[in-house]
Amino acid sequence: MADEDDKPKKKGKLKWILLLLFIVLLVGGGVGAWYYFFSDLPGSKNASKAQDGAPATQTVQTKPAPNLQTAVLDPFLVNLADPLGKRYIKVTFEVEVVDGKVVEELAKQKPKIRDTVIMLLSSKTYADLMPAESKLELKNEVTNRLNQILGGPKVTRVFITEMVIQ
Repeated sequence: MADEDDKPKKKGKLKWILLLLFIVLLVGGGVGAWYYFFSDLPGSKNASKAQDGAPATQTVQTKPAPNLQTAVLDPFLVNLADPLGKRYIKVTFEVEVVDGKVVEELAKQKPKIRDTVIMLLSSKTYADLMPAESKLELKNEVTNRLNQILGGPKVTRVFITEMVIQ
C-alpha cells in the first residue's frame, strides 16, 4: 500500500517543480527582454558613461537621403502573348527617380516609354506574370528599360500600384 501512496505524491511534486521552472523562465525572459530593449535609455549605466565625456561605444553616421521623387505613369492596357489572344493586363506603375528634372524628362520621353513598356508587357504570357517572383522581375525589367531611355541610372525603383490580369 505504501507504493500506491508514493506515486500520486511524486506526480504532484513534479507538477509544482515544472510550474516553478516555467515561472522562473518566464520572469528571466521578461528581464532579459527589458534589458535588451531598454538598456540604452537615459539614466541607465550605458547612457551615463556616454554623458560623462567618455565616447559612446557606437556612433551612427547617416547619409542625407537624396532628393527622391515619384512620378506616376499612365495606365497600360495590353493584350498578353497567350494563345488565342484572349487575356490582357492593365497595370499602372509609379516610378521613383533621383530628382525633379527626371520627372520632366519622363514627360518628354512619354512616347518612347509607353512603346517600350507596351512591347515588354505584350511579350509576356499569363503564366509568366502570375508568380510573385515574376512581378519582381517585371519591375526590374521596367526599371532597366526606363534607365536605358533616360540615359543613366535615374530611376531607382518602380512600384506596381495597380495590376489586373484577365
